[in-house]
Amino acid sequence: MIRFDDVPDPVPGRGEMLVRVRATTVNRTDCAYRSGRPWINRAYCGWPRPRVEVLGSEYAGVVAAVGEGVGSYAVGDRVFGFVEGRPGAHAELVAVAVDGLVARVPEGWDLAEAAPGTEGAHYAHAVLRVTGLARGDRALVHGATGAIGTGLVQLLHIEGVEVVAVCDRLPAGRPRLLSDLGAARVVELAGGQDPASVGGGFDAVVDATGHLPFGAARPLLRPGGSYVSSDLGRGAQNILLAAAGPVAGALGRRRVRFPFPHSDADLAAHLAGLMARGAYRPVVDRTYDFDDLRDAYAYVDSGRKVGNVVVLMPGADAAR
Repeated sequence: MIRFDDVPDPVPGRGEMLVRVRATTVNRTDCAYRSGRPWINRAYCGWPRPRVEVLGSEYAGVVAAVGEGVGSYAVGDRVFGFVEGRPGAHAELVAVAVDGLVARVPEGWDLAEAAPGTEGAHYAHAVLRVTGLARGDRALVHGATGAIGTGLVQLLHIEGVEVVAVCDRLPAGRPRLLSDLGAARVVELAGGQDPASVGGGFDAVVDATGHLPFGAARPLLRPGGSYVSSDLGRGAQNILLAAAGPVAGALGRRRVRFPFPHSDADLAAHLAGLMARGAYRPVVDRTYDFDDLRDAYAYVDSGRKVGNVVVLMPGADAAR
């Protein structure tokens, strides 16, 4: 249940800064914190009820104060980022660590445009890192229209990887979206259609939404190819299969790799650089006012979003 309330202002500690949030997002990370699903989330979300009072993992805003030892940012700087483990961006103020996933907003970008620049992209970057995909390789991205999928298509394209993007039928007005993001081929699967109909011989198959298990992806992989999922899988099987990966690799078989993400300032600076030069742009599906936050969560929970859902905080300058 989502409720609106007044809470004490956060106080930045050593190595932290206080950001006045102008735009935030609702994403899969936030929904996991709220629902406690899958079950493993209860380990850090709290049991039997969430211990996090203020949700919100992604933000863009203006630095309002800096804590002790912070010299890299100053009051008034425009920043964007992702706070994992200690959310709080669905509020007017959020405290963030300067060595975490935070960077200055690139010139020419509104805060509302920059707000969705980190959550999906940092998971997508983890996929790129664990697979080692490079120019000339072929990858299939299943569930390519989400925040992770649209980010991954772009990051793979930047590296020269040939991308086949698989998704449900795109909404009206979006038929060329994935091609414009860099996919060499887009396959819209009808309900119940076998993913094997896409073909095979891929160096990597990425399940970006948790709906393509390894058993279904395996025939699509070349010998030695890798399966990666952003989801733990049934019974956390993707973690277990990844642990057996070295044995499978030694035998020339298909491997499962799990993309544990890194959330640091170097990655944030890398993403900001890609955004600055126009190589990466987060896709925005819908934008809500903060008063309509419940509606934003309902839409994300529906599984129909394409890219990201942005929420504007109260104030006429929320998007600047």
